[in-house]
Amino acid sequence: MVKFHAGLSDRTVYWRYFCSLSLAARTAHERLVRICFADPGRETVLVATHKDEPTGEQCLVAVGRLNKLVPKNEAEVAILVSDEYQGRGLGSKLLRRLIQIAHDQKLDRIVAEMLRDNTIMQAVLKKSGFRLRLFDDPRSVRAVLEL
Repeated sequence: MVKFHAGLSDRTVYWRYFCSLSLAARTAHERLVRICFADPGRETVLVATHKDEPTGEQCLVAVGRLNKLVPKNEAEVAILVSDEYQGRGLGSKLLRRLIQIAHDQKLDRIVAEMLRDNTIMQAVLKKSGFRLRLFDDPRSVRAVLEL
């Protein structure tokens, strides 16, 4: 996970977290424990890896999360794809799988929040059936998929 975050551009970090976060902040032990050890009753985490042929090492290239929002019967989705693998459909594939998981869990809806200038993610979500809505924060947009 540390190597994955080390390879993210400032732009990708800003689009995902709505602010600039240093590598040290993103890879702090307490934060990594929280995000790497998901509660299976509330969180679904999917990762995509790539095998580095010269070294044989598995490299993390994308992470998709589905977090149930209690007490509502809905979940929030978030996807983060390394810069090198953006634009290849990986985020869309993770999103489709997370939508299927939400269906299997009989959730009512999935929501996502993104910055208004993150038009690429907005297009990915719209293509998967999400409807975009203005959010309270003028910098962000909310996407909703009714299941």
